[in-house]
Amino acid sequence: MKTGIDRLLEDPALRAPLAGRRVALLAHPASVTRALTHSLDELAALPDLKITAAFGPQHGMRGDKQDNMIETEDFTDPVHGIPVFSLYGEVRRPTGNMMAPWDVVLVDLQDVGCRIYTFITTLLYVLEEAARHGKEVWVLDRPNPAGRPVEGTSLRPGYESFVGAGPMPMRHGLTLGEMGHWFIRHYGLDVAYKVITMEGWEPEAAPGHGWPLLERSWVNPSPNAASLAMARAYAGTVMLEGATLSEGRGTTRPLELFGAPDIDARAVIAKMQALAPQWLAGCTLRDCWFEPTFHKHKGQLCNGVQIHCDHPAYDHHAFRPWRVQALAFKAIRVLYPDYALWRGPEFAYEYTSGHLAIDIINGGPQLRNWVDDPAATPADLDAIAVPDEDAWRAEVASLLLY
Repeated sequence: MKTGIDRLLEDPALRAPLAGRRVALLAHPASVTRALTHSLDELAALPDLKITAAFGPQHGMRGDKQDNMIETEDFTDPVHGIPVFSLYGEVRRPTGNMMAPWDVVLVDLQDVGCRIYTFITTLLYVLEEAARHGKEVWVLDRPNPAGRPVEGTSLRPGYESFVGAGPMPMRHGLTLGEMGHWFIRHYGLDVAYKVITMEGWEPEAAPGHGWPLLERSWVNPSPNAASLAMARAYAGTVMLEGATLSEGRGTTRPLELFGAPDIDARAVIAKMQALAPQWLAGCTLRDCWFEPTFHKHKGQLCNGVQIHCDHPAYDHHAFRPWRVQALAFKAIRVLYPDYALWRGPEFAYEYTSGHLAIDIINGGPQLRNWVDDPAATPADLDAIAVPDEDAWRAEVASLLLY
């Protein structure tokens, strides 16, 4: 399997349109070649390419910012002497000064296939500014480790944010290159755009189902994206960022588990199995204990649930992480009706005020309303989500490159 960066480095003909032009790179720590060398170093070493600037998304080019909502400063690359502009610092979209040093930007970002993962929003902002300034955007495509399955309600009007770039479900099933095509079509952008496609990516092939196991090392695209299992579970566990439960930050399995000091994990699992056993297909739930070293419930012993999607019983097409996590919230609400489950309005998630964090994350209040309604059944949530999921599959079918 060859990624876009590997193909660009191997084939001078692919690079030929870049001759004599100033080139920028948008990248992060997982922007590596098959040999695990960083894309910036490899591109800068090419005699036929002139790299004049670089950009880093959330968590930075170096990936050194551990938590969300921790901003990164601009700096000068100490090896290559070029400016590295932060797109998660004083600004979220490139300014005129940031656009000036280049003609074409190469976007080489490992995504995880979830609407809330901010790299797709950064791509949208770069496309919009490139259209405004007459610049060109190339995506060096990479696998979607969550694969092709689609899940979740689509973002509703009025809930657009840095974690909600457009009306898509939580788990979108696209690569970054395909997402760029959707942004251009959906927003009517007039921008020069090109995708350097992968070779040999087989999103339906077991056991990786999107990630080329045994062919590619996993490099964290962000500090808490620590494994393929996290990428698979993330479209559900990311909702914990809008809840008072720990999502495992401050442990070695972030965003693969959830818990709190005041819940009974075995009772939660039993209630989940009683409410909607069909939603638990494809994964295995295990009760566990953990004590976060930072973040929510720091230093407190938590009883929790780990969602295992790396188990021999894992079924990629049956596993529905958004529903698994929704069901966990519902089980806790049933067991503990007065539990303070949602983070309050004082928490401006991704600097967005006016909505609860859980609603910003989900792109609307539908899920929270379902959890909090004692009469709402799993069929009621399916009735909201399934039409959105079907509509999205139909909408993007013509954009699939693989």
